[in-house]
Amino acid sequence: MLICLFGGLTLKAQQWGDYTLYSVMNTTTAYLIDTNSNIFHTWNLSGSTGYSSYLMPGGILWRTVSHPGNTFNGGGMTGEIQKVDYNGTLLWDYVYSSTTYCAHHDICPMANGDVLIISYESKTNAEVTQAGSSVNHVMWPDKVIEVQPSGTNAGTIVWEWHAWDHLCQSYDNTKSNYVSNTADHPELLNINYNNNASISDWMHTNGVDYNAALDQIAISAHNMNELYIIDHSTTTAEAATHSGGNSGHGGDLLYRWGNPAAYGASGSADFNVVHDAHWIPAGCPHAGYLVGFNNNGISANQSCVDLFNPPLNGYNYDHTAGQAYGPATYFWRHACSGHTNDLGNSQQLPNGNMLVCIAMAGKMYEIDSNQNILWTKTVSGTVPQAFRYTACYVSGTQPAVPVISNNGGTLHSSAGTSYQWYLNGVAIPGATAQDYTPVQSGNYQVIVKDASGCASDLSAITAVTVNGVSSANRPNGVWLYPNPGNGMIHLAASAGHSPFDLQVSDLNGKLLWRQTIQNEADLSFLPSGLYLVQLTDAAQAVMHTKLILVK
Repeated sequence: MLICLFGGLTLKAQQWGDYTLYSVMNTTTAYLIDTNSNIFHTWNLSGSTGYSSYLMPGGILWRTVSHPGNTFNGGGMTGEIQKVDYNGTLLWDYVYSSTTYCAHHDICPMANGDVLIISYESKTNAEVTQAGSSVNHVMWPDKVIEVQPSGTNAGTIVWEWHAWDHLCQSYDNTKSNYVSNTADHPELLNINYNNNASISDWMHTNGVDYNAALDQIAISAHNMNELYIIDHSTTTAEAATHSGGNSGHGGDLLYRWGNPAAYGASGSADFNVVHDAHWIPAGCPHAGYLVGFNNNGISANQSCVDLFNPPLNGYNYDHTAGQAYGPATYFWRHACSGHTNDLGNSQQLPNGNMLVCIAMAGKMYEIDSNQNILWTKTVSGTVPQAFRYTACYVSGTQPAVPVISNNGGTLHSSAGTSYQWYLNGVAIPGATAQDYTPVQSGNYQVIVKDASGCASDLSAITAVTVNGVSSANRPNGVWLYPNPGNGMIHLAASAGHSPFDLQVSDLNGKLLWRQTIQNEADLSFLPSGLYLVQLTDAAQAVMHTKLILVK
């Protein structure tokens, strides 16, 4: 869920936001606490919290509930989703549980009012055998459904995706999904990977997130040690096939990361029990990166949070046949202050801070960009997730989402008291007027603030193609942005350019910094000024440009 799209940009000392939402698992209470850990608001609820609790603007609480009538049993089982207003009035109570399916673990409330739900669906021995399983047993593969609420307890499934439609195997060549080598089909799930006759819960998917800009969904799978991306722009019919949607690949996996062995590729596993798949939202540092809570990533006694940059190319992801999906390892890791063998989450915040939840220890804490702990709170019991929100978001007093118009190459925002423009999810330094004229191609958005300092959601994306951009800004099809910038620079290039040897010098030619990078570098240690940049790509082509840093 794109939490930090909706937050204001007001800082309290070094902390970000005003209130932290949490609920202890298997209890009937949810809390908002302030940054001094005082209780600001309490919801007394019907039914025990199963896993997830989220806020939407105006203090609308979405939560999963442990439904007492579930046929399915196991960790993270929920079966029920509720929507509750700020005063505790139950607005929607939806049961998704039967003898053949059951909602579990996470949900993702969407801006259109719908909700994404993870669910098991039961497959019989005969169905499992027909799918080429090497063992004969009942399996619970996962599906993702989008439900449009209606009334107080009804809903319409308007979109769905089934893992079962995207299987392969090299065990039984009489079955239709047989392939000679599963490593040649990373877009499919090998039914015989981690397939245990004594365990029905095959994937154990536990996290779901939605990226509106890409119209894609991220999910994390505990038992596979992987994170997956699927295309939400398909119809339900297309999602059951291998074609259609923005990607052209239907419901096949567009990308997977964390455990190459799951699809027969070489390479070491980065994830050792993963939860909380999500994108870093626009408006935050490293916008567009993917994040996983790596429960045993450091050791059996220490968890971590891993950030990595997927090789996005349009609506698809670059991949070399027969090899593991890149990147080779995480971009950045936070070694957690503690360990949780299960559950857990993190939230990346607009000022570079991060909120971390060590679930089974009941511990929540906020760190700054240097990983210094700024705030911590520990409660009795298991806290699966925690999220930080601004007072404007909770009260629903944010300004309306701004609208961008393109007037002859100049972007114009609808009215606000102040403005901040973004390029590809990164704030453009100094771009704080109502109008902005792009100097490079990319996806532009804007946030407005009102007189009280409340910030809007980010606007919809306006894609801009700038013709005739100076070669000083975009040499040989490679360009860096934002420029001017405040230190974190990104490189955009067509396939075949990266990795880059990046050299940064002062105007006298003195080398200040050099490093091999893929597509970004943190130069925030350099003071404001004009710098000379030399980029040498993978083919040894040399490019020169200038970079302005403004602090």
